[in-house]
Amino acid sequence: MIDWVTISSLATAGGTLVLAVATFSSVRSANRTARAAERSLLVGLRPLLMTSRQTDPEQKVMFGDEQWVKIPGGSAVGEVRGEDGAQTVYLAMSLHNAGSGLAVIHGWRFYPARPASPQTHCAPEEFRPQTRDLYIPVNDTGFWQAAFRDHEDPEYATALAAIANRVPVAVDLLYGDHEGGQRMITRFSVMPRRDDLWLPSVIRHWNIDRPDPRNDPTAGAGA
Repeated sequence: MIDWVTISSLATAGGTLVLAVATFSSVRSANRTARAAERSLLVGLRPLLMTSRQTDPEQKVMFGDEQWVKIPGGSAVGEVRGEDGAQTVYLAMSLHNAGSGLAVIHGWRFYPARPASPQTHCAPEEFRPQTRDLYIPVNDTGFWQAAFRDHEDPEYATALAAIANRVPVAVDLLYGDHEGGQRMITRFSVMPRRDDLWLPSVIRHWNIDRPDPRNDPTAGAGA
């Protein structure tokens, strides 16, 4: 004799299982779509700072004490101004944003010598903050600027000596998108050149708010 009650229960259970599987698959698909959309949005906001081209226009930059410097394309400036005992170190660099989003520079670190390998970076909270916001548009040029004025600053003496003696130095810039996310650190090697100018070049980029591909063993698999 056919047990219709049992068959009905099994059919109901089967239907529920199929519905659960379909719902699970739909949710997974929706999550993947949402993550892909989020990644696409973030890529559209992501900046990437490089050195500017030597053919880019010269930029005139004013500091807070109304001192001015001129930065030719593809160059940096390192100058010591003032009388002995009251000298200020002025730093500036011409930059190009090769990313797809507006770059906002948050802070900087100065190294009076080129860092040795293996290269690491300071934590974001250890960077010196910019005294004003510096914005660099997409596929356009801009600049970074900073100065050492406080003689009690523990880094003042070494920065002064490095710039006055024109030895190779390095600068780390901490920056992100205009919403304050996707922070990156880019290290620039800065070499002295003629006419009191300096020649910057990118050494390395580090991701702060997302995984670094150099630390991901699966990145680039199959390439």
